[in-house]
Amino acid sequence: MNYQSNPQVVRILDNIEKVIIGKRDVAELALVGILAQGHILLEDVPGVGKTMLVKSIARSISATYKRIQFTPDLLPSDVIGVSVFNPKTGDFHFKPGPIVGNIILADEINRTSPKTQSALLEAMEEHSITVDGVTNELPKPFFVMATQNPIDYEGTYELPEAQIDRFLLKIRMGYPALADELIILDKARHSTPVEALEPVLSTDDIIQIQNMVRTITVDESISRYIVELVNKTRHDNRIHLGVSPRGSIALMKASQALAFTRGRDFVLPDDVQYLAPFVLSHRLILKPDVNLQKVSTETIIHDIIQVTPVPIRKEKKSFFSH
Repeated sequence: MNYQSNPQVVRILDNIEKVIIGKRDVAELALVGILAQGHILLEDVPGVGKTMLVKSIARSISATYKRIQFTPDLLPSDVIGVSVFNPKTGDFHFKPGPIVGNIILADEINRTSPKTQSALLEAMEEHSITVDGVTNELPKPFFVMATQNPIDYEGTYELPEAQIDRFLLKIRMGYPALADELIILDKARHSTPVEALEPVLSTDDIIQIQNMVRTITVDESISRYIVELVNKTRHDNRIHLGVSPRGSIALMKASQALAFTRGRDFVLPDDVQYLAPFVLSHRLILKPDVNLQKVSTETIIHDIIQVTPVPIRKEKKSFFSH
């Protein structure tokens, strides 16, 4: 059965597509991250439109946009902010860092030290920052898209497993198709498309949608299906360390957000199957001999999906397992 996409989501995607040509699926995944109140790790080579994607999202929802360029000498205080002494009043006041915003682009996160990476990831997890014992809540909505270059690039620090696990999704943009790249060149010749974007929703609208996403129905059999997929990662002989319960929760929340974007108030097995490679693959640690064989974690997740029985839909909102 075909379902109409949510009209609010369509408006945002259509707006983004004025700038990001031919990558509607990537834009949809980014919205899934926002609506599920998670964060996204985007791994790709420079120049494929990562910055433009985040800017387009921020402009589409009238959100504050901040960009943090991660470098080897960046300090945690450069990210979260610092207390500054005012000699006139004799008091300290907090000077917020660029993490204080709605939509944050953490560019080339794997070019900075693990200590600075941790400062960003703690803010992502807690949705707050603490400086000198004082906790400051971050604005809502709060969404981080962190980009990283492939790990074989010079000057990169690989993210530790415990930190990469905190990203809801890991996605790649990829190069545009030939026809799409011709359109990109034509648009860039006349103007800077992102500067002309007008908001189609407000941040209050996004917060309201986030609350609605949490009410999307997840049938017991869908929950069981998610757990079975995750459990298989813990027993696959190619995997050294499987997905934790945090991954199960992430897959459920992302599936709720995807169901909403596609105009439904309940999750289908198709939602889980589509999202599983993006949600689970970066949470796996493969055995050394499997790494040497260049087998991707995405391939293993697809293999697991193929051998896991799918809940069968008897009625519109009723599922049961094999």
